Amino acid sequence: MSNIDLTPIYRTMVGFDRMANMIDQAARLDGSQGYPPYNIERVDENAFAIEVAVAGFTEADLEIETKEGLLTVAGKKSDTEDASGKDYLHRGIAQRSFIRRFQLADHILVTGAQLDHGVLRIDLIRELPEEKKPRKIEIGASESQEPKLIGKKKADAA
Repeated sequence: MSNIDLTPIYRTMVGFDRMANMIDQAARLDGSQGYPPYNIERVDENAFAIEVAVAGFTEADLEIETKEGLLTVAGKKSDTEDASGKDYLHRGIAQRSFIRRFQLADHILVTGAQLDHGVLRIDLIRELPEEKKPRKIEIGASESQEPKLIGKKKADAA
């Protein structure tokens, strides 16, 4: 993979250097990694799911971890399974160890994971804190303030 020069982004995005760093990091993390394949699904406005194809792996072979906004899915096959003594004519189901990383946006939490028919599903939800949620501001006149009169004194207005 060729390196991407992000200098123009850094020059034009004032205050967004964290986003540019995340783009740069994502390019490095996922550069040549194509195994295992995965899907990212939007379940609804604030819920997502990542599905990772992990055929041949059991729950004991898989590890899921989140740390500082980075979701890491790792699969490790034990050496005893590799030395099973089977004589394969063709081995098309890849069962090599892997590490797949996903950068999570702010306020995205992992709520659970299930392994079903060789597909690992990781459920995610966006939980915004109350201070980050949009709120309506009522527009109204304050009763404690009198309207200002232009060009006349209060005594003249009476």
